[in-house]
Formats: sequence, C-alpha cells, structure tokens
Amino acid sequence: MSKLLQVTDDSFAADVEDHKGTMLVDFWAPWCGPCKAMEPVLEQVDSELGDVTVAQVNVDENPQAAMRFEVLSIPTLIIFKDGQVAKRLTGAMPKAALIKEIQGA
Repeated sequence: MSKLLQVTDDSFAADVEDHKGTMLVDFWAPWCGPCKAMEPVLEQVDSELGDVTVAQVNVDENPQAAMRFEVLSIPTLIIFKDGQVAKRLTGAMPKAALIKEIQGA
C-alpha cells in the first residue's frame, strides 16, 4: 500500500474539495501496469513538492468519484487548486514532466 493519502468516495469532499492549495489526485487500479509504474513517481513528487498534496483514488473501490470526474482511462491525474479542477492528465509520465504540469496548472 502506498504512503500517499488514500481518498474514498466517502472522504472525497473533505479530502479534496475542501483542501486549500494544490492537490494531485491519481485515479488508479491495482491491476493497471502504468498505474503501478507511476506510484514511485507520485511518491517522489509528494516528498519533493512540499506545497503539493498527492492522493490516490482506487477506481475499483470508489466508482462514484471516478464517474463524477469522467475517468475513462487510468491512470488519470487531476490537479486541483483549492478544491477545483485545474488540469487533467491521462497516462503515465516521467517525474520531470509531471512536475512541470503541476507547476503550470
């Protein structure tokens, strides 16, 4: 299990929408190869960018959040600013590219 914040359908509003600041939410599933490849990248981003909170939503266990944000393929990464969607990214990417996307959102 990841060290990242695990968000559920029940906790989404409190964990993400009420969050002040920047949050990167990874919509993933345990059977998804690219999702597994992204986990160490996300953990590095979480430890390196002190002003960004990184969280994960397991789409198999939390289908309401995935449906609400129209997650059709995984991994889908959504950057939230003060609880509002700022940017959507789909697919695995290197850490440098992800950091650039977060900083540009």
